[in-house]
Formats: sequence, C-alpha cells, structure tokens
Amino acid sequence: MEVALAGLEAFLDRVQQGFPARVWLATIRTLRVPAIGRKPVVEPTRVGSVSPAPATAMPLVVAFDVNETLSDMSPMAARFTEVGAPAQLAGTWFAAVLRDGFALMAAGRSKPFSDVAADDLRVLLHGVRLDRALDAAVEHVMHGFSSLSVHPDVVAGVEQMGELGLRLVTLSNGSAQVAAGLLERAGIADRFERLLSVEQAGQWKPAPSSYAYAARECAVEPARMMLVAVHAWDIDGAHRAGLSTAWIDRTGAPYPAVFDPPAVQAASLVDLAAHLATRRSP
Repeated sequence: MEVALAGLEAFLDRVQQGFPARVWLATIRTLRVPAIGRKPVVEPTRVGSVSPAPATAMPLVVAFDVNETLSDMSPMAARFTEVGAPAQLAGTWFAAVLRDGFALMAAGRSKPFSDVAADDLRVLLHGVRLDRALDAAVEHVMHGFSSLSVHPDVVAGVEQMGELGLRLVTLSNGSAQVAAGLLERAGIADRFERLLSVEQAGQWKPAPSSYAYAARECAVEPARMMLVAVHAWDIDGAHRAGLSTAWIDRTGAPYPAVFDPPAVQAASLVDLAAHLATRRSP
C-alpha cells in the first residue's frame, strides 16, 4: 500500500503544480473529513464555545460551499434503502464522487458533478439486489438532491450575515440549479447575490482556478472573499488561493493537521455570523 501511495505521490507532483502531493494524498485518504487528524499546530480563531482570537479584516463577500455545508445530506441514505441498497452506501458513494472529481481535476480534466455522481452510482450499485432496474435506481437516488433541506443553523446564520451588509454567494462543485432549489425551499434564496458553480470555472474545487473564478465574478480581491465550508480540503484550497476561510465544525471533530488551518473555526453559521459582527467597523 505504501509503495502504491509513493507512486501516486510522484504522479500528483507532476500533474498538479502548486499543491503539494501530501495535500492530495490526505484528501484521498480522508474524503469525509474531518474524521481523522491531529490538532493543528497553528490554531484558528474559534467561535461558539471558545473565546475568539484577535479578528482579521472583514470580508466583503462570503462564498458558501453547498453540499454538506448548507445542505443536510443525511436523507440521501434513505434513497439507497428505497431502491433496496444498504443505507451505508450513501457515504461510500459521496466519497467516491469527490475522489473521482479530484482525480479528473488532477489530470487537467473536468466533468459535471451530476455526471460523476451518476456514473459512480452505476458502478457502486452493480451487483446489488435492487427492487428496480439499475438506471431507475440511479435516477431515484440522484433525484434526492432536489428534496434536500438545509441544516438547522443555516437560515438564521445566512439572514444574520445578510443583515451585516455582507454580499453572499455560493461556490459549489455541484450545479447552480441544485443550489437554487435548496435555497428556495429554505426561503433564503433572495439573500444570495449569485449562485456560482465550478462548472463555469472549468475545474472542481480545490483547484486554485475555481476560487479565482469566484473572486473574479464577484469583482473582489481574493483576500476580501471568505470561503465557508465543512470540508477541510475546501478550506485548504481556498486558503492557498488567497481567500479568507471559515470552517464550520458542527460535530466537534478535530481539524486534520495536514491541511492549512482555517482563519475562523465555528460550530455553526450563527456562531460565524456573531463573530463577523465583531469585525464590523463602528
């Protein structure tokens, strides 16, 4: 296994300039971060349960990741059981989607999230005793994205950030249409200035060009944009692209030390909004 990883490390060093191979390997090993990791050497500003450290500059634009950061994806497990598959395959599937999207990106290619997700579903469900045809099962699971809800802290947190005068956008590896449906169901679509997708950027996050695309579309310097996400790989990528970052840790899990730490660590979007309020000029 270590030999294989060493070979992959050499490969990634060649194909992805600007990102150390250790970061990509850690991403592949811990796709559902942050389940594993050591305490960061550099501590982020923590808010919610720990007194915050001195604040940095107030962002002009806050860009939210969508899948798992805004959306509660736990109901996707039921979609698997409804077609006769084990519920635990939902986590395996989502990790595979990220893995394959990242692999395409490392090779200089890109495919829409929905295409990668559907293909990985066909592979994962092959050989499983389903209660319908494979294509019908894939369609049923994929349709689950259209009925997801946001996490309980999202509505209040987004509204409070909007009241601070912050420009709010999304930046997702998924489609803008999925993000639009999610926010409309939550009643907060009008709080968002733009719904951005890497499908227009040409590369998935965490490629630097995806974050540069978002800053360019919003006409701000990267340093005045804050990326908010639950994924450590997203936080690391945004930081390396020059953005400010906020990691939402709803579970209390440790942040993986292999990634660059976030500027802010918060237990919820409400806690993040309260912290950002302290940065506002009098």
